[in-house]
Amino acid sequence: MNIQEVLAQKVKEAVTSIFKVELPTVEFQPTRKDFAGDITAVIFPMLRYVKGNPVQIGGQIGQFLKEEVDDVTDFNVVKGFLNITISNEYYLDFFEGIRNLQDFGFVSQSSKDAIMVEYSSPNTNKPLHLGHVRNNLLGYSVAEILKASGKKVYKTQIINDRGIHICKSMLAWQRFGNGETPESTGLKGDKLVGNYYVAFDKAYKAEIATLVSNGIDEKVAEKEAPILLEAQEMLRKWEAGDEEVVGLWKTMNQWVYDGFEITYKNMGVDFDQLYYESNTYLLGKDFVEDGLQRGVFYKKEDGSVWIDLTDDGLDEKIVLRSDGTAVYMTQDIGTAIQRVKDNPDVKGMVYTVGNEQDYHFKVLFLILQKLGFAWAERLYHLSYGMVDLPSGKMKSREGTVVDADELMDDMTQTAADISEELGKLEDYSQEEKQELYKIIGLGALKYYILKVDPKKRILFNPEESVDFQGNTGPFIQYTYARIQSILRKAEELEQNLNSSQKLTDLHEKEKELLKQLQLFPETIQLAAENYSPALIANYTYDLVKEFNSFYQNVSILGEQDQNKKIFRVQLAKKVSEVIKSAFELLGIQVPDRM
Repeated sequence: MNIQEVLAQKVKEAVTSIFKVELPTVEFQPTRKDFAGDITAVIFPMLRYVKGNPVQIGGQIGQFLKEEVDDVTDFNVVKGFLNITISNEYYLDFFEGIRNLQDFGFVSQSSKDAIMVEYSSPNTNKPLHLGHVRNNLLGYSVAEILKASGKKVYKTQIINDRGIHICKSMLAWQRFGNGETPESTGLKGDKLVGNYYVAFDKAYKAEIATLVSNGIDEKVAEKEAPILLEAQEMLRKWEAGDEEVVGLWKTMNQWVYDGFEITYKNMGVDFDQLYYESNTYLLGKDFVEDGLQRGVFYKKEDGSVWIDLTDDGLDEKIVLRSDGTAVYMTQDIGTAIQRVKDNPDVKGMVYTVGNEQDYHFKVLFLILQKLGFAWAERLYHLSYGMVDLPSGKMKSREGTVVDADELMDDMTQTAADISEELGKLEDYSQEEKQELYKIIGLGALKYYILKVDPKKRILFNPEESVDFQGNTGPFIQYTYARIQSILRKAEELEQNLNSSQKLTDLHEKEKELLKQLQLFPETIQLAAENYSPALIANYTYDLVKEFNSFYQNVSILGEQDQNKKIFRVQLAKKVSEVIKSAFELLGIQVPDRM
């Protein structure tokens, strides 16, 4: 039991003993810096059960704790807050218990039941862009946090490899490509295919303009432009298994997959399983047919199939078009069912998808529940806000997307420019410098995005993200590197860093740092429960701030008392290990030198 659990139990005992009532829960919070104490019990919620003056109630409980709990050395009451002081011995014992733990804060897998986390889920008609960057970083980090909290996790993506948008790129390549390939152009395959998606849009708009100039209504022209009709015909041929169309589709999709693989590697994300809509949409159609027989769905006069969710506060939703072709909902139904067929231990799923799809997932989860799947009760939409740049919104059809590869390259260059200005890398080789710039640049990008609550929209400022001061990735990386420098110097002084130290007193800054370390396991669990890497990111920033305050106020290697010196080096080492562990959960590397 940690100290908070002990205190909760003893506070309940105090209330029972003194006031003759049972208290169901006790609310704690860290003691404010301007008051004496380490942990604070909040008295106000107790007033529903205990009548009286909160200051007097707090005083009586505090006295009980001081008499009954060895580690409680003092207390004070400020209004409705009972501030409790914990002994130095408790914190020293805590540190001795975690000092040599390699995976402090992490929990071993505690259940055979698995959670599947889906992220990325790109279309095979264009490269990954800034929106995909937030998606991938969030999904990957949530998967790692869930694993650290004790869950079994599968990381997956559904690749949107079918549909009219894919046919648009294919048709444009047929018309304008002159047989060019990634090899002949030197372009990544996803970029080459994306260029033809843009080329289709230009040709489509030109045809609309021609039709309008010939007196056709613009809305009619948008539906009857010859190039669009041809793309729709290509989609019908694909669904019918036309050999030539399917062959081109396989070739161009493979170009894109090869390109994606490079981007994922550079981004530092991976997947355990891949799913393709071209495989799962047919299963979705089967279950729509099954649901139709069971009365879950109904058919309209035109032959389209719908579900009526008005009794559930939603509306009617189409699940199959009148011509029998699938909609997104159809394939999402099939994908979810296929995943559980492939992995019977999956008892829940997390979908990392932008907040413009909030309604879609409410409908999907409800449909799966109505189809009778028990696991559908444990589906979660990790909804996130858009990422904007100072230059404005992105439009992929017009080719104004912020390309993920280019963004990562730009971040590396920004890190290089700032690092060169600071001028601390004179003894680095060019190769070492380039590797460091990449670690700093990607760390800056990832941290800037992940420190924000997923639901919030982000205005991403590259220069601000690479600042070596404030709540940024490079600031935290720099602190980690500073600690590594201390550890190298300690080794040069031939300190025995593994010996146990028997101290009786603690400097205020040492105690504050130990209190912050103690929060790491709890923070991992909270981040897992809330699917929020932001909790890990901001915990790490708070830890680093606490370390820097310790570093500025307490001598480490200059300390004359040998026991204190070794303890402080060990404490610094543990802080660096937690920084590294926390950043690994965010997919961020830490350099040993900066």
